[in-house]
Amino acid sequence: MCGMNDFPTGEAMVLTPLVRRVLAPNPSPYTYSGTQTYIVGHGSVVVIDPGPDDQHHIDAILRATAGEEIAYISCTHTHRDHSPATRPLKEATAARIVGCAPLVLDDSGPRADEAFDRAYAPDHVLGDGESVSGPRWTLQAVATPGHTSNHLCLALLEEKALFTGDHVMAWSTSVVSPPDGDMAAYMASLELLMGRDDVIYYPAHGDPIERPQRFARGLLGHRKQREGQILRLVGRGTGEIPVMVSHMYKGLDPRLTGAAGRSVLAHLIDLRDRGVVREHQDSWELIET
Repeated sequence: MCGMNDFPTGEAMVLTPLVRRVLAPNPSPYTYSGTQTYIVGHGSVVVIDPGPDDQHHIDAILRATAGEEIAYISCTHTHRDHSPATRPLKEATAARIVGCAPLVLDDSGPRADEAFDRAYAPDHVLGDGESVSGPRWTLQAVATPGHTSNHLCLALLEEKALFTGDHVMAWSTSVVSPPDGDMAAYMASLELLMGRDDVIYYPAHGDPIERPQRFARGLLGHRKQREGQILRLVGRGTGEIPVMVSHMYKGLDPRLTGAAGRSVLAHLIDLRDRGVVREHQDSWELIET
């Protein structure tokens, strides 16, 4: 399997007989090398996560599918590094936009990653288990809320492959940013993936993930370790989120401090809903039992 450094932006790389990948030119602390757009099938294809509204990237997708029909454009969720290219791509091809539901929400705190795409307008929202198909391929929606409430993974049934969007990534854990990001839902979605028989994950950012159930189990364990760290800090009287971040994320890139704080908040909200902690002014404390 080829790694991220083996191909540049704008060029289609063949991953399997049914899957091609085109990297968008939008690297950042939150997108790694950029958004990976996947093309599934041949002749009549589906484009997954077309990415930002960047003309160079849209042209690259059109070059990669020259002589073919783009029948569908499908999005895992509606952050602006994933879905804005649906509109110019649809105008160029008359493809149907299918996939996640539209979602517009303003965060209650500083953005930890890309904001929502307010103009996303699907022709059809795929429900959990619903599918679209083409010659020798079937793409099935798997509801995986957590990173966002509208997040879907997309399963390529013929290859037992799962396009995981931002739910599972090899290079980083997913940002879970309240109020829409939900840690309890994210953990439940990881549990769901552990029970599936996928043989490979294709994330929107970072390398493909082999032995995917083991990887998902590791992510779940990591989140539980973070929860344990939070409980120990709160138990010692360290209940302010910025202080917790400084204790928990040693050597963190300062540009990612906001994302870390949002994930800590997501854990605290989950713990609050389970009756373990409560918020008091600008701090958090354990609930005595």
